[in-house]
Amino acid sequence: MTILKIILLLNFFLTSQAEKDEELYIRINQLGYLPEDSKIAVLFSHNTKPETIQLIQSRSDKLIKEIKPKRMEKENWGGFQYWEVDFSEIREEGEYFLQSKRSKTKSPVFKIGKNAFSNHQETLLEFMRQQRCGYNPTLDMVCHQKDGRTFFGPMPDSTFVDLSGGWHDAGDQLKYLITSSYATAHMLMAYKMYPDRFEDKVNALGQAMPNGIPDILDEAKWGLDWIHKMHPAPDQLFHQVADDRDHRGFKIPNKDNSDYGWGENSYRVGYFATGRPQGLMQYQSEATGIANLAGRSAAAMALAAKIWEEDLNDPVFAEKCKKAALSLYALGREKEGYQQGNSYSAPYRYNEETWADDMEWAAAELYKLTGEAKYLDQAKHYALMSNTEDSWTVRDSAAHYQLYPFINMGHYSLHEVADEDFKKILEGYYLDGIKYTLARAERNPFQIGIPFIWCSNNLLTSLVTQVILYEKMSGDKSFEPFLTAQRDWLFGRNPWGTSMFTGIPEGGEYPVEVHTSTYVLLGMEVPGGLVDGPISRYIYNNLIGLTLHNTDKFERVQNERVVYHDDVGDYSTNEPTMDGTAGAILMMTHFSGKR
Repeated sequence: MTILKIILLLNFFLTSQAEKDEELYIRINQLGYLPEDSKIAVLFSHNTKPETIQLIQSRSDKLIKEIKPKRMEKENWGGFQYWEVDFSEIREEGEYFLQSKRSKTKSPVFKIGKNAFSNHQETLLEFMRQQRCGYNPTLDMVCHQKDGRTFFGPMPDSTFVDLSGGWHDAGDQLKYLITSSYATAHMLMAYKMYPDRFEDKVNALGQAMPNGIPDILDEAKWGLDWIHKMHPAPDQLFHQVADDRDHRGFKIPNKDNSDYGWGENSYRVGYFATGRPQGLMQYQSEATGIANLAGRSAAAMALAAKIWEEDLNDPVFAEKCKKAALSLYALGREKEGYQQGNSYSAPYRYNEETWADDMEWAAAELYKLTGEAKYLDQAKHYALMSNTEDSWTVRDSAAHYQLYPFINMGHYSLHEVADEDFKKILEGYYLDGIKYTLARAERNPFQIGIPFIWCSNNLLTSLVTQVILYEKMSGDKSFEPFLTAQRDWLFGRNPWGTSMFTGIPEGGEYPVEVHTSTYVLLGMEVPGGLVDGPISRYIYNNLIGLTLHNTDKFERVQNERVVYHDDVGDYSTNEPTMDGTAGAILMMTHFSGKR
């Protein structure tokens, strides 16, 4: 190599490094902010000298304010220097962007206004309809009508029981009562809290025609109908349909190539909830009872019984749900403990180990439904059992879905009917978790309070929901800035500058190359799906079968702490999930405001 070539290569390297050092990244909530929100952007760069930041009204290019960034002394993610830009005082509604004064680096355009989050709970329901099994309105097809043939039940193995319907769990096509019971109950709770914030644009099948019922209740009923099938008799409960034999590449649901012993696209196994360890191959689940599943399902049924009786004037379905709530709760009382998900040929499963929280929720809802004092006493008993120790919010790590659901909704439900002294106990449980996560958040530049385990976005939406519920219970608004920081991470105030919801905001940076068959095989971008989200670099490096399909577009902003890829090959961070999406609906509804 000639000296000239060496000099040219050296100059190229030095120039590239200099350009990299000068790069400035501005991270904001792409959806925007409510007028009263704290509004704090995060800036980072390898350059140690920050630029003045200008807040500009986008339509007029009018300079609204110049702000000197404030240096943050936090954990050093990726070797960058970090600053914050606070423009909370700006409340005038409109569209804005941030711009560095010298280099003219711009943020995305964002809104300030009461409608910044308007109606995106409906967008999340679009994704839920895509996950439907049976008749799928997004794909206009019928699938998995042969679900399923039983194992571990009181009937002979391979007996057919109709377990069709429900939702596919994620990018795969398994169905779990573990996640579906929570998704159903969460949607019903969101409706109960904000009944005037939902639209009616589709019918019960998810087709584009109104039917006089809010779409969130149509979607919740899809889950309720499946739970009824999974509970075919007062003493019977199924907990899962299919297993990891499903994982044979991407496939369209009505052309499922999985073979459970009866040929491809045929019968799938249905696992009966026994309360004991299960597994058809070497990987055995752990189990001590079925109260987690029975309790959550009972809570969903009790909520439904009141809604269909009082709001929808359907006493027949209401009575059906009431009977199911009572029998499911009785099953939970009889077999206290937890039932986990089953795997077949891989070690990954839902490792839930909590159950008292679910029974607390069920007992509280049954007290409201029946007025019988025994349910109130039992709800308080289970609340004291679950307390704070059952929550991930006071831990630095947990196994996959070990402490599920990621928020104890029973505390809020019970708080509505508890005496004043017990109300304080329940508020304290939420407060302990909020304070612990706040202490973690204060160490990192994005003020994020969660541990970056698998499905971190589910934890984050649950933490946001916990703060919302705590505020409603206690009247304490002191955690609003913390709440806003957690929310804003989900819409772009993160290292990658991306929303964590597909298609939100329209025209913004959001997950596209998601780990789903609808995208890979059909090129469909279905909005509203919450992806699993960033995980710790350590977990990512030790997962099986991760292969990126494309060059990492976020390579320049990746760091040694947490990793995220918008890539089909990264099932750990970029796979949207049904229960994660459903679990974000209350959060999204809260911020949407009244229409």
